[in-house]
Amino acid sequence: MLIAGFPAGAWGTNCYLVAPAAGEECVIIDPGHQAAEGVVEAVAKHRLKPVAVILTHGHIDHVASVVPVCGAHDVPAWIHPSDRYMMSDPEKALGRSIGMPLMGELTVGEPDDVRELTDGAKLRLAGLDFSVAHAPGHTKGSVTFGMPEAADVPSVFFSGDLLFAGSIGRTDLPGGDMDEMLASLARVCLPLDDSTVVLSGHGPQTTIGRERATNPYLREVADGLGSQAAPRRGM
Repeated sequence: MLIAGFPAGAWGTNCYLVAPAAGEECVIIDPGHQAAEGVVEAVAKHRLKPVAVILTHGHIDHVASVVPVCGAHDVPAWIHPSDRYMMSDPEKALGRSIGMPLMGELTVGEPDDVRELTDGAKLRLAGLDFSVAHAPGHTKGSVTFGMPEAADVPSVFFSGDLLFAGSIGRTDLPGGDMDEMLASLARVCLPLDDSTVVLSGHGPQTTIGRERATNPYLREVADGLGSQAAPRRGM
């Protein structure tokens, strides 16, 4: 499997291109602020054919390049319905203090083909399987994408802004809620196997095992659940 990732824009948001191998179809995850050029470079470098964009949530640092990327490749964008409005109204989603400095340089709106993600959905895209988990807390419509273990490749978990290396996403923006965030960590993250690779919306790669041992938020949730927080195999 090929996963090409790069940080983009003012917030250094990670954008990922996922394909079975170089020269094949791919899925683009979170093409955010100033990510379009990086997508072009990654597509050319690995000879990829995008077939879909999937979004972990609707904040502008994760969706700002959706319209040009989808338009360039004539592909749909998938997002949870609770966050769909953010593509056309990012200021409402971020608040004026964060959104306004960049609004003058952004062209907001929806791509021509928008499809809805739902909790528990199974997506088969570019020959790859993605499991969708609704994980509110950072936003009302935040989701994660899981990919099962295959051959010598461990399970992969695209956590968006739910879980970072050593931290979690902020909850002080419109739609954020710490209780929902902790519940999502317990329901979505803790059941994963320790070897699951975590590719988050910001920062470096980590694993569920590393976060279970060192992330104070995940440890707090695990301590509260006791034996119920034991890991399982697979996604």
